[in-house]
Amino acid sequence: MIAYRAMLDVPRELVREVARLLRAERRARGTRAGSRALTCWNEALLVLAWFRNQGDIALVGAGFGVSRATAYRYRDEVVTVLAEQAPDLHDALEEVAAQGWSHVVLDGKVFRTDRCAETTLSAKGETINAWYSGKHRAPGGNIQAIVRPDGLPIWVSDVVPGHQHDITCARVAGMLGALYWSASQLDLPTLADSGYDGPGQGIHTPIKQPDNGQVLAPANQAYNTLLRSVRCRGERGFALLAGRWRALRRITASPRRIGDYARAALVLTHIEQLQLRTSC
Repeated sequence: MIAYRAMLDVPRELVREVARLLRAERRARGTRAGSRALTCWNEALLVLAWFRNQGDIALVGAGFGVSRATAYRYRDEVVTVLAEQAPDLHDALEEVAAQGWSHVVLDGKVFRTDRCAETTLSAKGETINAWYSGKHRAPGGNIQAIVRPDGLPIWVSDVVPGHQHDITCARVAGMLGALYWSASQLDLPTLADSGYDGPGQGIHTPIKQPDNGQVLAPANQAYNTLLRSVRCRGERGFALLAGRWRALRRITASPRRIGDYARAALVLTHIEQLQLRTSC
């Protein structure tokens, strides 16, 4: 095996913050000094290199002089520590309202994963693959996100098996009640696409084309155009997460952990955004 030097294009402040969280976790566990193969700083570097470049975690770990098992353990540790820092949905909505934004955007994405043998019953009573998305024709897990109008994701849900539709995933994740509350109490409505048709008051979706072949009235067409034009920038939230943290593009771990990976990437994004604001 040949080792070589490479550059990691993340700010030093991000590595420092992840290392700080790891030190706090080690103190909470009572880990003795010098008993780990890597320092908190190098462990943070290892996992950020994997997150950023979608590399083989065993190969990334070999570059730091640790075994495959240790590399996987360190990755899972950092992901868990970061995911625990993710904000609560109500807190995230209150912060967006306090910042003066007029609305939030609700969006969902199926994150690709390896095929899983878990089965479930469909609405028709047939046995189907729980993690197979018929829409995307691939296995994956559905993650729901709340995004600011400028495209910055502020909250992500836990994973729901990929065969479920977006509106069902939003209900399973317990999001709708919080969004009703934000619309009524914070004057912060939610914009969503047609995959969330019929969600309730405070969540605005496009008006669907009538089934009988009739054309939408001009007022409804104008409403749909305005809704899409206002919502479009907010739908770049998942592109921001998966574009920056390439490990999300295909997750080879257990699909049940996709939510942890998404929350960890959300926290990393927020730390970077904070560093950008304070450094200007």
